[in-house]
Amino acid sequence: MREAAGTFTSASDNEKRKISKIKIFEFIKTLVILLLIVNAFFLGGQTGLFNDFISTLPFFGSVAGLVRGGAEINQADNMQLIEAARPLTIVITNVFGEHYGARYDTDARNAVYDRTSSIMGEALGSVSSWSEVSGDEWRAALSGHGVCYEYIVPVTLSNLNRWLDARLPEITDSARLRRICIAFGEDKSRLYYQDHITGLFYGADTASSAGKAQELDIYTPNGSAFAFETGLEGSKQVPYMLIMQWSGHPELRSGAAGNAEELLDSVLLELGHSNEQYTWNSDGDGSFRRVGTRFNISINSSGGVRYRRLDISAYDAETPHRRDCEIIEQARRIVAETLGKVCGAAEIFYETIDQLEDGSHSVYFGYYIAGGSIYLPDDRYAARIAITSGVVTDLEINFRSYSYTGGQTVLLPERQALAAAGGEFLLYYSDSGAEVLRPAWVLAG
Repeated sequence: MREAAGTFTSASDNEKRKISKIKIFEFIKTLVILLLIVNAFFLGGQTGLFNDFISTLPFFGSVAGLVRGGAEINQADNMQLIEAARPLTIVITNVFGEHYGARYDTDARNAVYDRTSSIMGEALGSVSSWSEVSGDEWRAALSGHGVCYEYIVPVTLSNLNRWLDARLPEITDSARLRRICIAFGEDKSRLYYQDHITGLFYGADTASSAGKAQELDIYTPNGSAFAFETGLEGSKQVPYMLIMQWSGHPELRSGAAGNAEELLDSVLLELGHSNEQYTWNSDGDGSFRRVGTRFNISINSSGGVRYRRLDISAYDAETPHRRDCEIIEQARRIVAETLGKVCGAAEIFYETIDQLEDGSHSVYFGYYIAGGSIYLPDDRYAARIAITSGVVTDLEINFRSYSYTGGQTVLLPERQALAAAGGEFLLYYSDSGAEVLRPAWVLAG
């Protein structure tokens, strides 16, 4: 019996050793598979392979932009910055002086921006020194081989510097512009802009490779021309406005952007109040109000949200100087995570920043769609965010959602509109509460 028992015990030990070896082998195999999966996701994230998939996941949807990388995200002193505004018009000019203009087709314009922003950023980041140039040299640059960006409201070179991941000489940081262009040459390229305040023109050599221009040969001229090239009546008043051959403009459908409770929740979450207690009441006219120990927030029947911090006095103390780009980025993130997720086909662009006497700042954003701007009654903005010492103390967001109806309105052709307007005109939609919005021309300003 002892021998039998001894034999049984020895067999059991051998079996255990076999099982242990199998478990170790399976563990190593599982670990290798996991490492391969992690490596595949890392490489996929670097190449953009999983961008569309990631953006559909509940968690990763809000940070998909951080995964994508590329020209969309830039570093400025270790702070991640995303452009808060894009040019509303982009012009690509070939070696024959023929223009391709992108404005009214939003998808096409964004595709052109994605292809050219690195070229513009490289040019900005390698300028030598700026010097004043003549109007003739500026016009020659617009008519020659190159790329031109036109913003609907002036932006500073310091903001473009960081949005496009460039590094500009500090002396140019405060310059404001609406148009900036790179002119490709055989030996060197030149960068130009017009100062919005003085009207003067500036140029600088860049180390940007003219060979990059070959990447833009895919764009076929579409009959666009700068006003000064046309000789049309009215062109002298707005010589650098791009005149396009475009017939119909889309009609829009507008409405409130969602459930009132969900919209309030999204704002409070972004402002750090999601776990705080509050009282709730209705004003009886479709408006709702929440009052907490540190905030007061309300929403009306049109989707207008108003927030005010109640403990503002705690943030009146002086703090180290913050650059405009940092304040704009803080506001942009709030807008992107709230209004940006429910606005439909519209784009939301930064428009301006104001500094108040107490040192606080207000950052303003507007609605844009199909190459035009959307006007809200009473001169309201898409969003206005007041920031004091890095804390949002006052906020107004007008939650609206826009979509295309499929219908179009044919407006007066731009060449005739130029003569009739006698000045710069823009595509315009008035959102005064009607379900369907129709486009119109309006004088700029």
